[in-house]
Amino acid sequence: MGAKGESVFLAQILCLKTILAQQQISLTIRRLANQLLENHAPLSQTAFIGIQPRGIYLSDRLVDEIRAETGQQDIDYGRMDITFYRDDIRKEVHLPNKTDIRFSIEGKKVVLIDDVLYTGRTIRAAMDALMDFGRPEKVELLVLIDRRYSRELPIQADYIGKSIDSIISQKVKVTWQERDGRDEVLLLDE
Repeated sequence: MGAKGESVFLAQILCLKTILAQQQISLTIRRLANQLLENHAPLSQTAFIGIQPRGIYLSDRLVDEIRAETGQQDIDYGRMDITFYRDDIRKEVHLPNKTDIRFSIEGKKVVLIDDVLYTGRTIRAAMDALMDFGRPEKVELLVLIDRRYSRELPIQADYIGKSIDSIISQKVKVTWQERDGRDEVLLLDE
């Protein structure tokens, strides 16, 4: 089956709804970056950490936007893998990604960044992993999409790109230009 036939087949078995298109994602990232700047200026006591694997596409862009807005290049920005901190059982084997945090988080305000907040388990694992790097003064959470009514743990985001209501059988898929060839957030009915 060719690429065209495959996409027709996928469209038949999945109902797709675009939540955010490319331009909306760009505007949302700019808004979130400005919210961060309002609450964290000056940035000397703030660290941004993208959660591997998919949160880093958002965090890379947010930090780039903040650098462009402020002209400040020496921002504490890292990437964190949480594979070995997860408590949920996965059907497939996950290979760990590289953690790259080259600064101390001791006494800093840390902003964890991920693409979708769903059950809260990823964020719980990220907070556990974060404590291996020191004790921050405060931890905040920024997400592109908040699936509001699906939480298993009492975790809420401080900065939200878009909140959506979805049922458990639906899936939110975030595609990024760098990885998938386009920026888009889709709601899939399986």
